[in-house]
Amino acid sequence: MNSEITIIDSEVEKFHVTAIPRALIENRELLWSLGKNDFRQKFAGSYLGIIWAFVQPIVTVLVYWFVFQMALNVGTQATKSGIEAPYVLWLLAGLVPWFFFNDALVNGANALLSYEYLVKKVVFKVSILPVVKVFSSLFVHVFFVLFTLIVYMCYGYMPTLYTLQIIYYFFAMLALVIGLVYFCAALTVLFRDMTQLITITLSVLVWMTPIMWNLTPMVESGRIPPVIKIILQLNPMYYIVQGYRAALLDHVWFWQEPVLGIYYWILTILIFYMGTKLFTKLEPGFADVL
Repeated sequence: MNSEITIIDSEVEKFHVTAIPRALIENRELLWSLGKNDFRQKFAGSYLGIIWAFVQPIVTVLVYWFVFQMALNVGTQATKSGIEAPYVLWLLAGLVPWFFFNDALVNGANALLSYEYLVKKVVFKVSILPVVKVFSSLFVHVFFVLFTLIVYMCYGYMPTLYTLQIIYYFFAMLALVIGLVYFCAALTVLFRDMTQLITITLSVLVWMTPIMWNLTPMVESGRIPPVIKIILQLNPMYYIVQGYRAALLDHVWFWQEPVLGIYYWILTILIFYMGTKLFTKLEPGFADVL
């Protein structure tokens, strides 16, 4: 027992917050190669291959659009800037980041189980594996962003300088996802039910972000108390989803939301620190548990 504690303590002492970022940079070519291969392998053997990766989000958007706009007749949505936008455009702006976040987190949490054979290799850098899944999800995200821009142009909403903010919000989301993925991947090795917990949590968060329903007019009309909005803003994905909408619809710069931005980055840095530290602490025992 004492020897186990000594091993764990020594690993904690070796931890440095820049260790994993350095490993990712040093192994970037391998990381990119594994990410592309992982993306292809998801649909290996199917007739349409990787086309299925793009069909799923498009079908999901069409289902939501039909249910809310056609069946429930939600009409246009008012943005923070007072712009009345078609519901499908407002919905797309929220679903674009959410699809990436959901897919990267669920798959990243299972990265060590998926690459069990690599974890047991003594010379392999295990710390890059969770990010391989994140990179794999990146291909669909890029496609979906381009698809969204095309839909916007079909409705007469042309890209502007504000649209470039998608790059900022994407990297902000990427930092959050990587921190969460390291935390969840480490726990999933020891607690296999973690995958089900993550899936259930995401099913709840998609409505609390919110993505399918518009929070602002409900607060302004008094149907929802302002305190509820404050509580929902504690969800870091609220900042990202609203950011994509600000870039595509509201035409508001990211520095015009300083309080939310500061809160988001403090929380994200904390999550990244905790996630990478837990991963580094538990890493020596991964091969034995798997």
